[in-house]
Amino acid sequence: MNILPVVVGIVVVVLGILVSIALHEVGHMVPAKKFGVRVSEYMVGFGPTLWSRKRGETEYGLKAIPLGGYVRLVGMMPPAPAGTRPGNGFFSRVIADARDASVSEIRSGEERRAFYHLSTPKKLVVMLGGPVMNLVIAVVLLAVVFLGIGMPTATTTVEEVGADSAAATAGVQAGDEVVAFDGAPVEDWSQLVGMINDAAGEQVPLVVERDGRRVELTVTPEPAERPLTDDDGYPVTDDAGEPVMVDGALLGVTSSVERQALPVSSVPEAVWLQVSGTAHAIVTLPVRIYDAAYEAFTDAPRSQDSVMSVVGVGRAAVDTAGAEDYSVLARVQLMLMLLASLNIALFMFNLIPVLPLDGGHVVNALYEGARRSVARARGRTLPGPADVARMMPVAYVMFVALIGVGAVLMIADVVDPVRLF
Repeated sequence: MNILPVVVGIVVVVLGILVSIALHEVGHMVPAKKFGVRVSEYMVGFGPTLWSRKRGETEYGLKAIPLGGYVRLVGMMPPAPAGTRPGNGFFSRVIADARDASVSEIRSGEERRAFYHLSTPKKLVVMLGGPVMNLVIAVVLLAVVFLGIGMPTATTTVEEVGADSAAATAGVQAGDEVVAFDGAPVEDWSQLVGMINDAAGEQVPLVVERDGRRVELTVTPEPAERPLTDDDGYPVTDDAGEPVMVDGALLGVTSSVERQALPVSSVPEAVWLQVSGTAHAIVTLPVRIYDAAYEAFTDAPRSQDSVMSVVGVGRAAVDTAGAEDYSVLARVQLMLMLLASLNIALFMFNLIPVLPLDGGHVVNALYEGARRSVARARGRTLPGPADVARMMPVAYVMFVALIGVGAVLMIADVVDPVRLF
């Protein structure tokens, strides 16, 4: 294996992940600053700070562990409601400490710049800004892949003719472009395959274009089992990864493959497929984590759609960069699609409605807005900001759970990684 493409592939994917994280945080920071909230820190990564520089009132920096990032929005949590009695339990102290830390960041005279003073719509814009940025990144990457680079597509031009095949007997030659079959015009290769399957054992007219002129031939497709293909011409496989075979016919030719730009509609279609697939994966996450661990530590093969950690994404990048049977352009395309999938995953995962994820803050803002709407409708005094600090125990439990899940998946990705090829 040529080591240079592998190194380049790893660097590209790592930089892609860092840029995705950085832009996610930009999605939070820009609207927060626009609405007057003081942003004291913008950091990519966690752990010890490798580099930082302060510009204006914000410190920008890069930390040692590139597994996330954060922006520190001053005043995320309001002070304790009037009359609140401090508790003595562990979680009571956690809640009190979170409130105190949030309030301590607010400078004298800048109380109105605290995040908790924002209206519900503005809070939603700030908290959804990060996930939406990941969605935008995914759309841009898929647009580059589908509209710019193009996808390998089987054409109606014959690449090879099998010896002693029905096509060879009829006089079909490599380079012929199939124009019509059995009197019907041929628009694409998958359509031609369907026509051939329906004409098993029958003599049918075939029109090809050869050297700028049309040639009329007669072919008799040979009955045979053949792989079932989807609308795009790709083989359909069963749960074991084996091709699904169906009764059909063979002409004995292969098509030439060219890169062709897909229609603009293919981008939202691909985004929707990935969003819905990721949503299903999140809903079934406990089962999928168990399956990944079971497959990693038993003789069961690791499925290609298994959930992965960042280690698994890195291994996938290595596999992609080292795929010698693929051209450089094809490998670049696969890496861009890998990064697009990662950004879709970040978009969906951050919308899970629990703290410390963005979705938890979204739910809190909606709850706060609903309370104020009800009070406004009843002519009552509007309630103050929602007491986010009370959800800190949930955030702590979720944080520990995420660490545990990440550790299990990382071990699984080292022991038995997902194989793309």
